[in-house]
Parts: sequence; structure tokens; C-alpha cells
Amino acid sequence: MSGGRRRKVLMSRIYGIACGKASFKEDHSQIGGPGFSRIVYCNEPNSLEAGTRNYSDNYVSTTKYTVATFLPKSLFEQFRRVANFFFLVTGILSFTAIAPYSALSAVVPLIIVIGATMIKEGVEDWRRQQQDIEVNNRKVKVHQGDGNFHHTEWKNLRVGDIVKVEKDEFFPTDLILLASSYEDAVCYVETMNLDGETNLKLKQALEVTSSLHNDYNFRDFKAIVKCEDPNANLYSFVGTMEFEEQQHPLSPQQLLLRDSKLRNTDYIYGAVVFTGHDTKVMQNATDPPSKRSKIEKTMDRVIYLMFFIVFIMGFVGSIFFGIATENDYEDGRIKRRWYLRPDDAEIFFDPERAPVAAIYHFLTALLLYSYFIPISLYVSIEIVKVLQSIFINQDSHMYYEEADKPAHARTSNLNEELGQVDTILSDKTGTLTCNSMEFIKCSIAGTAYGRGVTEVERAIYRKKGSPVVHEPNGLNHIEDSADVNPAIKGFNFKDERIMNGNWVNEPRADVIRKFFRLLAICHTAIPEVDEENGNISYEAESPDEAAFVIAARVLGFEFHNRTQTSISLHELDPVSGKRANRLYKLLNVLEFDSTRKRMSVIVRDEEGKLLLLCKGADSVMFDRLAKGGRDFEEDTREHMNEYADAGLRTLVLAYRELSENEYEVFNEKMTEAKNSVSADRETLIDGVAEMIERDLILLGATAVEDKLQNGVPDCIDKLAQAGIKLWVLTGDKMETAINIGYACSLLRQGMKQIIINLDTPEIQSLEKTGDKDAVIKASRKSVMEQIVSGKSQVSALSAISEAFALIIDGKSLAYALEDDMKNIFLELAIGCASVICCRSSPKQKALVTRLVKLGTGKTTLAIGDGANDVGMLQEADIGIGISGVEGMQAVMSSDVAIAQFRYLERLLLVHGHWCYRRISSMICYFFYKNIAFGFTIFLYEAYTSFSAQPAYNDWYLTLFNVFFSSLPVIAMGVFDQDVSARFCLKFPLLYQEGVQNVLFSWRRIVSWMFNGFYSAIIIFFFCSRALEQQAFNDEGKTASKDILGGTMYTCIVWVVNLQMALSISYFTLIQHIVIWGTIAFWYVFQLAYGALPASFSTDAYRVFVEALAPAPSYWFITLFVVIATLTPYFLYSAIQMRFFPMYHEMIQWIRHEGLSDDPLYCEMVRQRSIRPTTVGFTARRAASRRQ
Repeated sequence: MSGGRRRKVLMSRIYGIACGKASFKEDHSQIGGPGFSRIVYCNEPNSLEAGTRNYSDNYVSTTKYTVATFLPKSLFEQFRRVANFFFLVTGILSFTAIAPYSALSAVVPLIIVIGATMIKEGVEDWRRQQQDIEVNNRKVKVHQGDGNFHHTEWKNLRVGDIVKVEKDEFFPTDLILLASSYEDAVCYVETMNLDGETNLKLKQALEVTSSLHNDYNFRDFKAIVKCEDPNANLYSFVGTMEFEEQQHPLSPQQLLLRDSKLRNTDYIYGAVVFTGHDTKVMQNATDPPSKRSKIEKTMDRVIYLMFFIVFIMGFVGSIFFGIATENDYEDGRIKRRWYLRPDDAEIFFDPERAPVAAIYHFLTALLLYSYFIPISLYVSIEIVKVLQSIFINQDSHMYYEEADKPAHARTSNLNEELGQVDTILSDKTGTLTCNSMEFIKCSIAGTAYGRGVTEVERAIYRKKGSPVVHEPNGLNHIEDSADVNPAIKGFNFKDERIMNGNWVNEPRADVIRKFFRLLAICHTAIPEVDEENGNISYEAESPDEAAFVIAARVLGFEFHNRTQTSISLHELDPVSGKRANRLYKLLNVLEFDSTRKRMSVIVRDEEGKLLLLCKGADSVMFDRLAKGGRDFEEDTREHMNEYADAGLRTLVLAYRELSENEYEVFNEKMTEAKNSVSADRETLIDGVAEMIERDLILLGATAVEDKLQNGVPDCIDKLAQAGIKLWVLTGDKMETAINIGYACSLLRQGMKQIIINLDTPEIQSLEKTGDKDAVIKASRKSVMEQIVSGKSQVSALSAISEAFALIIDGKSLAYALEDDMKNIFLELAIGCASVICCRSSPKQKALVTRLVKLGTGKTTLAIGDGANDVGMLQEADIGIGISGVEGMQAVMSSDVAIAQFRYLERLLLVHGHWCYRRISSMICYFFYKNIAFGFTIFLYEAYTSFSAQPAYNDWYLTLFNVFFSSLPVIAMGVFDQDVSARFCLKFPLLYQEGVQNVLFSWRRIVSWMFNGFYSAIIIFFFCSRALEQQAFNDEGKTASKDILGGTMYTCIVWVVNLQMALSISYFTLIQHIVIWGTIAFWYVFQLAYGALPASFSTDAYRVFVEALAPAPSYWFITLFVVIATLTPYFLYSAIQMRFFPMYHEMIQWIRHEGLSDDPLYCEMVRQRSIRPTTVGFTARRAASRRQ
């Protein structure tokens, strides 16, 4: 924090529920048993007893490999891929006599491809190692004896060491808290690295060690800790400490976890209990789920098809070869293939053993036809995806300047999947909204205060065509300042009736005073005083709580100090009009949690009155009101409904006075409950709190706004136009979620809403009877009936394109996700334009995501910002983490991280579309070029009666995939664009090409494979017929095998590279260089390779210089064959573009014809929609026009 040193805070009572002395009960009876065998000798890490324990050191490694294991493990990873294993087998067979080429030429490309991938793996692992080194070499103070603490590196710590961690430092191991800079040995811990939560956790040491405030106190400190063995549970810990011959139970309250940070505490002392990989954070360090894109899975199936083709060709060729071999020698007479000397042949051509020769030929054919399989495909795709990720990371349009956060593709495996998303499942708070709460309205004593206008209200008035807001007092207030930030962060309240001290003139000033006093006292916020200017800021557990404290301060009730047992306020005195100091003795804090849905504090004011101040959700608060405390209930409920309609989050405020006897009984029971370490400790505490939190007197209600992030409605509209469905999964109540849906145009006026909940009189009456089985049965039946009814509505009106919205609450969702109901629920949801799941738990979010992913078979994308979204992100095909204010847990579990929801538009519609198109085209082209090359080998072998004779020189075979065809396809995968980013956003329907997978369908894959077969046939037959039985040069010599092979290879190099040029939509200088450079390099290679000694260059020795280059027929054949091969593809593309254009080709026509600014033509192109857009403000405008 900025400013000077923070004031010391002493808070022994603020941990009313969380802290307390533990007593021995059933949990600690397990110490010493299985799973509870760890013994730690504190301050004696070098003792003989500690040495026999063999605990791990504190060196942490997150690397995949070590120096010793890198080679074997990396090779194993590489050869798990079927294609790589196939090439390994062919490489080994190339050292045998059956190989049709030299072993070196077969092994070199495999070494290059495997080596490149291993280098990539090694570099990534080296980076992880550098991070490990940085962490392991961090410094911390450790006790060296005689009360002296010196800095040492984290990796040197051992179990039993006493360490001193100072403010804002991370804990180096799992520690037992012994003492802190506070007298009562409490400390504040930030666990953002563990669970993503930014709110501070309170920890407290045992009372017996709390006095060890100074270094010298540890000179003679000795203790023995016996505890549970290392495990992954972050929220439990069972142990005992033997200190001064006394046994003291330990609980999670004394455990400080590695990678947590010490906050708001000058220092702590702790004993190391778990080190290195035994720490709980490392026990939780599991690899993220392995995700593979659908294109990659399809690619694997295509490779299996290629294997099948290779085996079929080898099998057919072997049959023909066996028949021909058997017929070569009959009755002592040599027949057609006399040059093979069948009368004196080895086993490979022996007519007497023709079946065996056929088998050997089959193995040889597998080696020869292996060039059908693109050996460089995997490594090329990995290179392309990494470069694509770099472009995503460096896109300035997805850079959030305010927080200095660019987009970050944390994995490159799913780039193309970004272009195929069918359904987005989104969190609300912090994802669609800012999670930055603003106090905007309140209801006090039945009177509504606050004239602020929310985002939802603006949307509602825009829907009505008017920005005018009618105030309760009859005034008209016009405001359209959606982008105006409040002068005070967290406070956007405007009402002159109670601002600037005017509340003292209100009829119920006494209630208003109690209302804001409650806001100033009932919280766990910590004040921070800047000593340079005296300004106070607050660090609160949640944005809501900070907004309440700030609102109380602005309206005259400033919380400025918290001590060990008190809270101090500067209150506005209604008599004098001046601010006076008020001190409230803090007795207990009954903390908020998702089960209780409320928070209370018990304080004693300066007059000696005992006050219980409570705030919580309306669902639990109204039931706890006293009969005489409901004076304003009806008006308050009405106002809260209005606030919910406006998209605001509400809380009810109430209080009661306690008698001394009542408090003493409560305090005794609470102390007993919180000191329990039994399994039902939390239940006991809740039961005691339930007893005191009753007979409350209503004061009013608060309303805070969680604003929509900038650009959310526009982004949702674009995604809807792209045909992407959006589901919202939120923990908020239904009214709030519905109104946020209106604000971001997921819902609109006239859209039929199917609401599924369990708020029926029948179920409510059953709940009062307490018969759980009956309630479950009735609830299940009700949900099923509502789903079936909704489905019938959708079916009945689907013919007229009626738009439906499905809204379901958490209770109903639990039943809807059961096995016998989830499929019909999914059918209903798919038929709706919008789906909103309210009051959803983190587990339900993950289950809904899994249901959509598996049920539809389409690509799902989950987006969220909090730790509660991690399950959803990992379950979805793609997880997008918002780097917001709820920590980094979602980001760390995501595949791509962005700073704002609105960047999803560009990530999907631009980068997603480009990556999908590039990867699809790249894979299709790979199979095309390898078939075009490999099938000429088959045709030549058939031409030579399947004698296993390769058409090309060994090194020509080897380098085709590595040097003569790979670079252009990599350049296309990185740079090609069918349409520009501007047109991707202008015509979002283009995105449907990826959703429907039109660019990588089996039809398209087979058509490219057919193109490869066709090209090979044209090249082989034109070249062989042109060179057959006629003079090749002016000396009258006919073409030999090396001349035919060189000519065919030249044609193939030209054809596959010019085919690439025809396929590219967007030429860059780099693409020109690699395409024309590859062709030029082929000629340079012929010169250089042919100049090498004949023992190395073999049948390519000086062939180009002496035979090919001087012969005009060589150049003429090359020109003619290249034109003849490419002409059919060129004609097909031209006809399709002109008469049957795909959607991206229509947009290319718009750009080419200069019609991009013609609104009528552009609208006509947009109307070629797969289905009508049903959500977003575009759909809202269209619906209003129809009406």
C-alpha cells in the first residue's frame, strides 16, 4: 500500500468463530496412528532423532525432466505418437538388406524432427527450471542458535527449523505459527496463490508460545510436534505440540501454508513442519487436464487412414510381385525379367521361394511407401501454434492498459479450437461485471434513498426509448453517464436528503443513525492510515464490505481504528453537528459464510449497552425479525424487489439489544463450541449463533451495484451474430441474474421466459413438515414437469422462430443434472436462445459444462475469474481466465487469459477464425503434398513390375519433407488470412465456418487427398511418356532412371509449392521468399549435391549439370507438367468462387469489388445466416421492427 507504515492492529476478539483454544477430542486420538506418524523436533533439525526421520528437503522442482531422465523420457514421449513410432521402425529396418535406400537417408529426417521437438521440450523445461531456481534461492531468516537469525535460501530449510518471516514475504514451507508481532500472536495471511481469494485469513498461535516475541526467546526453545502425514487437504490439520511437558492440540488455525503471504503483520516466528514436495501446496500440484483439439483428433484418424492406404498398396504390390517372381523362371527357361537372374537369385527374387520373396517385398514396400506419412507434420504444427500464440499475446487490441495486462495464451495446443466454439459458459460476477461494488441506493425505515441510475435501469429505459428516471418524490432525473466514474471508489450514492449531514433533519433520523453505525461496525475490514497525508483506506474481505464502510464514512460514520478489543468511529453528532469519537468494545464476530448468509458482531457501546448488529440476505434475515421489529418490512421488501429489478445486490440490516445474562450464556456456549476440535465443531458454532441471532429489529436494506464491464453488451451481440450460444452460470439470486441479462441483452422484452424453480406452495408446505424424502420426491417431480412443459412450449413455437430464455435456480438444477433428467434438460436448454443458471455452486458449474460438452459434442468454452470457476474452466474444451480482482486461480487453471470479457470477441472471431483456417488448410496441404510425392513412388514401382526400386535418389527422398515443402506450409500457418480482422468483426457469421467445421470436414480432407493422387498420376505419366523411347538430348541418348527421377522430382517441387501459392489468400514478403526460395533451393541443391563424389551422391552425380540442365526437353516438360497438373485445381477454384462461393469467399468478393462500404450489399451478405440471431441488441432491434 502507498504511504507510511500501517498502524499496528490488535484483534484478539475479532476471530470470534474462526479462532479459539482447541481441546482434546476424537480428532486428536489418531495421533501416532496410520497417517498421523510425523514427528517434528522444533529448533533441533540436526538432532539424532530428526536425522533418522529422513524427511524431504525444501528443494522444489516442477520440471518434467532431469539431466539424467531427459533423454529416455523425452524419447518415450516422442515415440508414443504412432507416426513417430512407425518411422522409428522403418529407420531400424533401413539397416537391413530389405531397405530400398541407405540407412543414413532414412534416419536423418527422423533425427531432425525428433530432435526439434525434443529441443522445444527441453527449452520449456529449462524455463520451468529457471523459475524453480528463483523460488528455491529466495531468502528467509532462520534460527542459527543462541537467539541469532540469519538469512538462508529456501532450499536449505529442514523440518524443525525456526524461521522468521517478515511482512509481505511468502512462507517458504508449511509452518506452525509460534508467535507474531502482535501481543496475542495473530497474523493475517493472503492465500491468493492457493485458492485465488484476495481476502485475508486470520491465524493465531497457541497461547503457550504467544509470548515468544523476540529473537533471543528462541535460544533455548524446544518443542515436539506430532501431526498428520503430508496430504493435499488445504483446510484441515491435526496435530499436537509437546511444550514444557504439556500437550497442546494444533488445528488449521496454527498452520501457515507455503506460498501464502504475510500481510498486515510485521513478522511471525514459525516452526517448519512440512518441506518441499511434502507441503500442502505441492501435494495439490497436479497436472492440468490434457486437452486436445478436435482437429488434432481428426488428424490422427487421417494418419491411420494413410497407414491403411500404405498397407493396402504394399499388400497389393507384394501379390503382383510374388506372381511375377514365380513366373520369371519356369522349366529351366528364363522369362521376361532376365536382368534379375532368376536362375541364380537371392531370396528376394528367387522364383522357387516366391511367397517368401513376396513377404520380404511387403516389408520393403512399407519402407518405400512411408513417404506417404508426413514425418514433419507434428513438429510443423507445433512451430506454427507457438508462433500463433505469440501473435495472440502481442495483439495490442487485447491489451488492457489500465491494469497493464495483455492477453496470454498459456497453451498453444488449442489455438484452432478457438475458432470452433459453439457454446460459451460464463460466470457473471467479475466476468460480465467488474466485481467492483458501488454503494448506490438504500432503504432506511421504509424510505428509499439514492438517485443513482444503474446499468440495468439504463438498459430498461433504452428499451422504452427514454433516458428519464422517475424518482419516488416526483422529481425527474435525467442521467446517461454510464462511463462516468464516481469521485470516490466504491461510492456512487446521490441523495441530498441524507448527504452532507442532512440526514439529521429526516423524520426517522434515529433509525438512519443506527443504520450507518451498523455499516461502520459490522465488518472485518482493516483500516490503513497513510502517515504522510492521514488518509484512511480499507482492506476488506470483499468489495461489498469495502463499499459499506466507505459509504458509512462519507455519510458521517468514519471507521478509523481497530484495536485488540474495540472499534473506533468518528460519528456525526446530530446535536452539535460536529464529529465525535465513539468507542465500541468488540466482543464477538460471527462471520459470514455461504451457509449462514449473514454476519453479526456483538459490541458494547459507551453507555454500556450490549448490541448485536447483523446484516445478511433477505432469505434468512426476515425470518429472524421480532414481531415488534417488522415496522418497515413491507416497504423494505418492496424497495428490495425494485433494487433487484435494477440489477443490484441487496442486504438486510437489523439489530437487537442483549441483556447481560443472555450474553453471558451465549458467550459461554460459544467459547465451548469454538474450542471443540470434534468433527461437528462448525455445526455447534452455527447452533450457538442461531440462538442469539433472533428477535431482530429491522433497520433497512443496502443496494450495491456490480457494474457491467465496458463493452460486454457489444461483445455478446457480436458473439450472438456469430451463432455462438451463451450460458450464464452465477451464484446470484434469480432477480439479479435476470436483470443483468437484460442489461447485457441476453434477455429482451417479448422473449418468452421459461423459469424453473421450486418456489411452489406444495413444496414449501412439505419443507415445513421436515419430511426430507417427501420434499426430494416432490421436488424431482416438479422439476421434471417444468422441464417437459418448457420443452413442449419450445417445440410448439419453434416453427415461427420464437425466442425463449431458460432460467433455472440452483435447487432445481441439482435435480435437472441427475442421470434420468439431464438429457431432456439439455434438449430444452439447446432449444432456448439464452440460458441462465442462478444460485449455482462451483460443482454445478462444472457439471453443467460437462453436460453441454458431452451432450452436444460441440466445442465448449468456459470463462470465469474466481477460484470457484476453476472446475468449469478445466472441464470445458477451452478455459478462459479473466485476470480480475479475485486472484489468479482462474488464470492459472485456464488455457488463455484475458483482462476483460470484451476481448473474447477478438480472440474468437479474429484469432480463433484465423487459427482454425490456417491449421485446417495446413494439415490438408500436408496430406496433399505427401500423397502427390509418395504415389509417384508407387506408380514407378508398379512401372518396374513392383521390384522395390525407388524412383528417386536416397537424399531426394529424405529431404522432401524437411527442405523442399515444409517452410511454405509453416509460413501459411502463421501468416495467411482469408479476410482481414476488420471484416472478421464486420461479418461475424464468418465464424460459423469453424463451428460447422467446413474447412476440415472429411469431404474436404478426401478432396485434397484426391488432388494429391491426381497430381501424382499426371506427373508420373506425363514425365514417363515424354521421356520414354526417344532421345533425351542432342547426343541421341535415351533417358535413364536418374534423369526420369530428377525430372519428376523437379515437377513435384514446382507443383506442390505453386499449389501452395494458389491456396494462399494473403501474400506477405515472407511467403514469397519461402515459396520461390524453396524452388530455387532445389536447383542449388542439385548443383551442390551432384558435385559431391559419386560414392556419396550415387546416381545423382553431375546429373543436373551434364544431363538435365543442358536438355531443353527437361525445361519444357517441367513447364508443361506443372501447368497441366495445376489447371484443374485452378478451374475448380475459379468456378466455385464465381458460382458457389463459401462465406469467406463472398466477403473476399466484397473487398475485391470495393463494396465494403455499400450497406445494402453488406446486409445481403449478412442475411445468409445459418439461423436468425436471437440474443443481443441486434436481435432486440430486429424484434422491435417486427412488432
